[in-house]
Amino acid sequence: MPQTEHHTLGIKITPLPESNVDGIININEEAEVSLVCEHQTTSETEDDELVWLRNGMTVQLKEENRNGRSVVCISPAIRADNEATFECHLRKNRTLADSVTLHVKYEPKLSGSEDVSVEEKETLVLRCDIQANPPVLSVVWTLNDTRVELTAGGFTVSTDSFTSQLRVSDVKESMHRGTYKCTADGKHSKTFHVTVTESTMKFPLYPIIAAAVVVFLTLLLAFVSRLKKIIAEKRGH
Repeated sequence: MPQTEHHTLGIKITPLPESNVDGIININEEAEVSLVCEHQTTSETEDDELVWLRNGMTVQLKEENRNGRSVVCISPAIRADNEATFECHLRKNRTLADSVTLHVKYEPKLSGSEDVSVEEKETLVLRCDIQANPPVLSVVWTLNDTRVELTAGGFTVSTDSFTSQLRVSDVKESMHRGTYKCTADGKHSKTFHVTVTESTMKFPLYPIIAAAVVVFLTLLLAFVSRLKKIIAEKRGH
């Protein structure tokens, strides 16, 4: 199968393996791609070096990888490479250039399980990372394999492009203990094993400290006042 090539003013970037469509390189996360830049020179530019840029920043190249033909390898592709633009141009003539943009496909990092403990009457917050490309279309939360009832259970669920969060403001052992699961697009999921413990007495630390300081200062002032009175009485005799 002939390779798809992107041409601009005598410079071309060819991806290996082929995945270039209108300057976009579609690649899966953890896959590898090599970008080959070549130019068809005239006699006055045949010794000119090739320069690579990634999102406008210069890519460091070995000397033997600069003239006539230059290769940049992305191995492996990661999420941070998504929408990264690579440009190749002649050092002495930046009008001779070509560029491609990576489009990295990746799935949400949803797997495994987590143990969560929360006290009664406290707030329970469970979060799932759903960032993906293309974006996740649906997220379902279940409790003991039954879809959570938002109104009856006191749950609130908020979802954006990065995170889906389930929240309960007033935890009750009888209602909220159990196994939770968030599932994205019906195939990626994470499990939370939630235990609910008895509520413990919370002491207001800062008011106690403030009260102790007031008592200490009051006693100190009383002691100083008493000491002054004793000294005055001794001088009077």
